[in-house]
Amino acid sequence: MIIYGLVAINLLSIVVCHAIAKSRGAKPVFWGMMGALFGPLAIPFAFKSKPHYTSS
Repeated sequence: MIIYGLVAINLLSIVVCHAIAKSRGAKPVFWGMMGALFGPLAIPFAFKSKPHYTSS
C-alpha cells in the first residue's frame, strides 16, 4: 500500500510541476521531468522558474 501512495504522490508532482511551468511560460516538459525525479521537492522551484523565450 505504501508503494501506491508514493507513486500517486510522484504522479501528482509531475502534473503540478507541468501545470505551474505551463502557466508561467517555462518549459513544461522539463519541469515535468524534474517533478518525476525529485517529487514534491521540485514544486517550489517550478514556482520560481523563469519564462522560456524562443527567438523568432
